[in-house]
Amino acid sequence: MTHSKALTATELDEFGAALDAIKQRELADVGEADARYIRRILKAVRYSEMLGRALLYIAIVLPPLWLLGAVILGISKILENMELGHNVMHGQYDWMNDPQLNGKNYEWDIVGTGDNWRKTHNYEHHTYTNIKGMDSDVGYGLLRLFPEQRWRPFYLMQPISAALLAVLFQWGVAIQDLELGKVFSGKKSKAEFKAGVKPLAKKVRTQLLRDYLFYPLLAGPFFLTVFSGNLIANLIRNLWTYMIIFCGHFTANAQVFPYSILENESRGHWYLRQLRGSSNLRGGKLFHILSGNLSHQIEHHLFPTVPARRYARLSLEVRALCEQYGQHYNVGSLPSQFSQVLYRILRHSLPSKPAPLKPLTTLEPGVAA
Repeated sequence: MTHSKALTATELDEFGAALDAIKQRELADVGEADARYIRRILKAVRYSEMLGRALLYIAIVLPPLWLLGAVILGISKILENMELGHNVMHGQYDWMNDPQLNGKNYEWDIVGTGDNWRKTHNYEHHTYTNIKGMDSDVGYGLLRLFPEQRWRPFYLMQPISAALLAVLFQWGVAIQDLELGKVFSGKKSKAEFKAGVKPLAKKVRTQLLRDYLFYPLLAGPFFLTVFSGNLIANLIRNLWTYMIIFCGHFTANAQVFPYSILENESRGHWYLRQLRGSSNLRGGKLFHILSGNLSHQIEHHLFPTVPARRYARLSLEVRALCEQYGQHYNVGSLPSQFSQVLYRILRHSLPSKPAPLKPLTTLEPGVAA
């Protein structure tokens, strides 16, 4: 575990004010360059989907093209989920007043609904980042990824559970807001559960009919060729998004916090919590685009409404600010960060007493130095 300097109240206020200034500067600067970029991404999603699906049909007579079609369709789905859908739903492009890019009603290409994601992710995760009991992204209600989580016998199976979640990641996202644990324990009524299932069932039906019935039926007797291509494309998307998201939240230096941290939490404390709960990935421009710029998870948590195409540049400024205030800036290669995630999955599946929750800083929120 890499340690960071404990900030005084004055330093914390200065740290928060500096990050606030960066955020306001970037939001005031959004304009045509951002609009051109996201429209190019939208076109790339559409054309790559058309190409991938076309190759799956051509593969009926040229079988070697089947894998290429499945891979291109998978990349299209990654691009739609990560760089288009996720960022649009954060409202990063609402200022454009383009109905296709409106974060409040955008619906993406997974079985989970956009409305559920806006609730569990945009609101709950980004408000209560890594707060135990408040942020359902901490283990997704299925995994023990921090020693501070209480161990239960079913965690012995979590290497298998984690692998299944990776393969079926879009389904994990889809059912997250149903809060099945609360339903089983009686903390959530059956009526509330049914109300949540109804829009989800409609979205699931739409997705399954499109990928596994409509497009395959167009291939006639070669139904299975297109069906299997769509299945592989969704698998590619699921595995990639799982890996990127887990690397952004569950590496060795990621920290989880107690609910009490919210008491008198200042803006500086909020920024510090985002920093301590996030991890970045090194990579080239294409890698960052395909990650939805969540390879800059730190910057995304600090500035979720700033267009993500700006994060690479902002990361230099944020890192320099962290160095100035003695704060660890968690960044590493994809193999390095993901190996830490895998270690957490394996290590914390084993029995151990829950570790005490570490303080965000040696100072409690609102307490002067």
